[in-house]
Amino acid sequence: MRKHDWNILDENEQPLDHLVANGGMCAIFRSIGCIGDSLSSGEFESSVGFHDMFEYSWGQFMARNGGYKVLNFSRGGMTAKEYRESFAEANDFWNPDKLCQAYVIALGVNDLLNFGHPLGTIDDIREDYRDNPDTFIGNYTAIIGRLRSMRPDAYFFLMTMPNEPDLEPQRIERKMEHRQAIFEIAKQFPRTYVLDLYAYAPLYDAEFRRRYCMGFHMNPMGYAITARMVESYIDYLIRHNPEDFYQVPYIGTTLRNETVKY
Repeated sequence: MRKHDWNILDENEQPLDHLVANGGMCAIFRSIGCIGDSLSSGEFESSVGFHDMFEYSWGQFMARNGGYKVLNFSRGGMTAKEYRESFAEANDFWNPDKLCQAYVIALGVNDLLNFGHPLGTIDDIREDYRDNPDTFIGNYTAIIGRLRSMRPDAYFFLMTMPNEPDLEPQRIERKMEHRQAIFEIAKQFPRTYVLDLYAYAPLYDAEFRRRYCMGFHMNPMGYAITARMVESYIDYLIRHNPEDFYQVPYIGTTLRNETVKY
């Protein structure tokens, strides 16, 4: 049997070339918060309406796969604007008891594609997050800013929208604007990474929808495969940047090892 060399990584590996089955290195986090809309809430479409069924959300599939705690900070129709202005407060999501070691943020579909909120610019990220203006970038980064003020050493994984080639050109353009904004936002904060589903997830084309969707939203298999993609992407980032994640056990404590990067 060939002995595995644990020190060698394929330099040509792409983020979703290797799908983990049990959380992979994502399991170094013991608590993960999912901030998002219907697609983060396990929403299904029935003949009478729309239903958030959180046990089917990709976050809860991740929790069962990897054995860590995942909290859903989401709801169908959610926007960064509503989350910042009222939703999080109304649902006690700023409670220090609900702070997590890492957050996956998947917002923007409703803000930009459905409600036409202004995108804003990177200049909307102010030194004090409370001063951020009412744009998508301003509201989105105010969420990050408030969480960082409470847990400065948390990690953030920002999700781009997947590539749907059959969309109208205007909606594709908005997706690309969102993607560019997400990359720019990630540069502004430490311990912040992009989960670029637009580039690395499968095309969300007719065949993908036949297998993994039920209407606009996912079917059960779709949420399960999304969980595999999210945890595998995070696994990839950790394996390729191990020094960034040495201090994960100390998140939320005063402990540090000052001899390493973080």
